[in-house]
Amino acid sequence: MTAPAAPPDADEHPEAVAGAGRAAPAGAGAWVVLPTYNEAENLEPIATAILATLPDATLLVVDDGSPDGTGEIADRLAAADARVRVLHRAAKAGLGRAYLAGFRAALEGGAARVIQMDADWSHDPGALPSLLAPLLDGTADLVIGSRYTQGGRVVDWGFLRRFVSRGGSLFARLVLSLPANDLTGGFKAWQAATLGAVEFAGVHAGGYVFQVEMTYRAQRGGARIREVPITFRDRRVGQSKMSRRIVGEALVVVLQLRWDELRGRGPRQAA
Repeated sequence: MTAPAAPPDADEHPEAVAGAGRAAPAGAGAWVVLPTYNEAENLEPIATAILATLPDATLLVVDDGSPDGTGEIADRLAAADARVRVLHRAAKAGLGRAYLAGFRAALEGGAARVIQMDADWSHDPGALPSLLAPLLDGTADLVIGSRYTQGGRVVDWGFLRRFVSRGGSLFARLVLSLPANDLTGGFKAWQAATLGAVEFAGVHAGGYVFQVEMTYRAQRGGARIREVPITFRDRRVGQSKMSRRIVGEALVVVLQLRWDELRGRGPRQAA
């Protein structure tokens, strides 16, 4: 079993402590939605780290029928800790669909704020307070943990992976006229009202472009979007789920969103 990550050093990870003093009681009213598929080695330590950072939060594990027993581990954690809940889905149906199912459950459960993050340690649980701070301050409706804003960085990636990620964000930003620098990342915090205003039925992205589409829909709905810097690390255990198909889907969906908007078929925009 992989050991939980040590608390981030304040000098190395300023994003992990920025705004932390404003997050007390830590995580009250927040739900952390954590999709999993074959994350048996990661789930228990990441869950422990999340709840250590936000002890008053609710952790919702959304497992897509993992054959490696991740769902059973989630059930065991939930039986031992009332802060942990589990949503089982029959089979893998895409990251975006897992998030939407988790979002619905969190909103129905009364969440005031909803955080989304990966279970593979690429998103540092120590950065959660800084992600929540702008929501608690009332200065943002959607906060993006950004690799590409000042102070953000990526480690453990090769040139090609960096190029695809950053290029994808730039492409989406230009085509959709979005303000954020990091549009493909999945470390985000939402005001529940903002998330609930997104028409889930209209979201057609099943893969990583889901992140772009949700930010696009929130921005067109008038959401105030803010980026806070994070340090992104490659997954500790297991294989990356990135593929050529996912990259191709991203290009197609971004162009489709813009085309629909030009034809007057895009999401309703705020007045």
